[in-house]
Amino acid sequence: MAKHFHKRTFLNPVSTGLTSFIDALVEHSFNGSDSLINCLITIADCRRVIRLEFFLANKEHRRRSLAKINLLIETLTGFRDALVKESKLIENFKRDKS
Repeated sequence: MAKHFHKRTFLNPVSTGLTSFIDALVEHSFNGSDSLINCLITIADCRRVIRLEFFLANKEHRRRSLAKINLLIETLTGFRDALVKESKLIENFKRDKS
């Protein structure tokens, strides 16, 4: 298995001892000659694991996979923005109560 892209990142500091991680893998298609490659994102948190697959075997699968990753990124970006906003609101409320 030749890898075009592979990155595994732990999501918590080592000091916590928690093993949450994200693992992203795109195998190499050898200049497009192999369309049956593995393209996977695995997200693990505590004992829960989710694996997302992105098929590239034909034009429709490629279109759907690109739409899927774009929607996932858009949703996660919105989630991050909401988390930042709520975190600031909570910090400001706690500071004002002190």
